[in-house]
Amino acid sequence: MPTVTLNGATFVYDDIGDEDADVIVALHGGRGIGDRRGEFSAYKALSDNYRLIAYDQRGCGETSLTPPYTFEQFADDVEAFRQNLCGGRKIILLGGSFGGMIALTYAVRHPEGLSRLILRGTAASHHNEDDAFVTFKQRLHKAPSASVRMLEKLFSDQVKDDMELRLIWLALQPLYYENFDPDAALERTRTMHLHAETHNALFAERIYDVRDQLKDIAVPTLVICGAEDWICPPNHSRLIAEKIPNAELLEVPGANHAVHIEANDVVVAAVRDFLARTQPSQS
Repeated sequence: MPTVTLNGATFVYDDIGDEDADVIVALHGGRGIGDRRGEFSAYKALSDNYRLIAYDQRGCGETSLTPPYTFEQFADDVEAFRQNLCGGRKIILLGGSFGGMIALTYAVRHPEGLSRLILRGTAASHHNEDDAFVTFKQRLHKAPSASVRMLEKLFSDQVKDDMELRLIWLALQPLYYENFDPDAALERTRTMHLHAETHNALFAERIYDVRDQLKDIAVPTLVICGAEDWICPPNHSRLIAEKIPNAELLEVPGANHAVHIEANDVVVAAVRDFLARTQPSQS
């Protein structure tokens, strides 16, 4: 698999599609937990008309454990990908969950780099964590091996090591899907790269908040969420869609945080339609 060294870190990435096509850069979620594979698989079908790049973010997946782990640095890494792998052309940025937070950070930090913005199951501030506790307590029966203390650790810098993070992640998995497959969850958790170091650094401070800057995002924006999303409840997607001037919202019934997996056909079709309707003029 290809690698590239940018901003002092060595990134592992996947790249498919015509090099001359408009570029979609897909950002995975999970602070030190997620990796590129889920986003790449979910959106790979778009490579018939677009070039799709998905990479393991700094300190995540198979990319090097290279501090600093800050929202600003992660956004600057997106810009480095744009400059070095996309020839400095404007990109379509697609971010899910934590990746959506980085996409929003990029949109306010590097607005000149965007042509369009697509967000999935995310939030414009750290306050989704407060709402997630409420939802968690309402749905605790769905995850009998999980506890409130585990969720407190997930939203903190107090995870002891990679193994504890992996066990917490497995216990919480039933909350992420409306149609939960425990065998798939086991295999997914077994094969994931998890990094408590990155996780703890990114949760050390509750300072992420771009709500007041949403009004300044000028590019066409598609906001997607599952109606049953527990960790980034739909009210956060609605707020983003309300505050960004040229935004639209797709709320998918019967889907949870992993809406791009649970309702893949619906999400991919919506992304195709949105990109076709918002194609920049060539004049």
